[in-house]
Amino acid sequence: MAKHVLIVGGGLAGTIVANGLCRQLGNELRSGQLSITVLSATDTHMYQPGLLYVPFGRIREAELFRDERKVLDRRIAFFVDPVTRIDVDANKVTTESGKSYGYDYLVIATGSRIMPQEVPGLAEGAHWFYDLEGARKMRETLGTFAGGKVIVNSNVPHKCPVAPLEITFMLYDFLRERDLLKKSEITYTYPIGRLHALEPVANWAKPEMERLGIKYETFFNTKEVDAKGKTISSEEGVTLPYDLLVTIPPHKGAQVIMDSKLGEGGWVPTNPKTLHREGSNNVFVVGDTTNIPISKAGSTAHFEADTIVDNLVSLLQEDRMAREYDGKVYCFVETGTKTGTYVWFNYTTPPNPGPPSQMIHWFKLAYNRLYWLSARGLL
Repeated sequence: MAKHVLIVGGGLAGTIVANGLCRQLGNELRSGQLSITVLSATDTHMYQPGLLYVPFGRIREAELFRDERKVLDRRIAFFVDPVTRIDVDANKVTTESGKSYGYDYLVIATGSRIMPQEVPGLAEGAHWFYDLEGARKMRETLGTFAGGKVIVNSNVPHKCPVAPLEITFMLYDFLRERDLLKKSEITYTYPIGRLHALEPVANWAKPEMERLGIKYETFFNTKEVDAKGKTISSEEGVTLPYDLLVTIPPHKGAQVIMDSKLGEGGWVPTNPKTLHREGSNNVFVVGDTTNIPISKAGSTAHFEADTIVDNLVSLLQEDRMAREYDGKVYCFVETGTKTGTYVWFNYTTPPNPGPPSQMIHWFKLAYNRLYWLSARGLL
């Protein structure tokens, strides 16, 4: 009997799963034993990590986008029809157009979204680079910035865990290159008692910031922003003035996850090793959508997607799981406009950032070009 794999979400994770299945299950696709469908909210695939470079004019916007239909294998049925309801008990999803899609296996890859509106005044008073509109506005502001107090404000949860550090160090270099450091002061805020959720990363970042004269304020959980008065206040009672406020906005999962009652905040309870939705054996969750307490990052989505591909292939061919996800994450970290480092870790091995170098920065720039091979499941 023919099997149907349905993938909800056309971002990196969903695309890798779809293309990876095609690469390994060509015979089943040709014989009609298998069909694969991807449902997406958009026909455009965006390279989200590239948004970090937009405010500094270091990437062209056209480099960030591809036609999703062209990124996907031609054997995949692809529809731009946002999913509005996921019924895991009935093995079906309903879309905005009113259509229903059944499945034998479901992969939920609905991602995450920024929610600056959840903090009073943040949307009005802050800049960010997590969507194209925000990155463009930040680029325009930096183009005329003449110096002053710069606040880099981190909110949780958010995707790309090293982004707050990256934007801080890149802003430092940006100001230095424009001879604005003497007129400026950078302050980095973080909501817990250290500079990053991962303690080894925090221990690495602290002396780096102190060496550069970057100030920091920990235990800073954002309460509100006064956009007119240009101040940002914390729940702990600290108020900081600013001339430029750059925020890492809080995130939530997709609305469809909450509407379908699949997880609080849009995060689906997920087995950290099998990547099954808790309570289901035919529903996998991948990328930002999971509630697994590890980094919501592109590499996380990639490694999880590879695991799901291997397991779906084994389930379809041999009726068994192939392997478990070990929590692997690998992130390049920009430490300025010309240097970088990296962190990798898994469930049992903590990260250990190395000294920044120009070579690692070049590796990250090279990956910006190789991303599309990754999305196609070729890297």
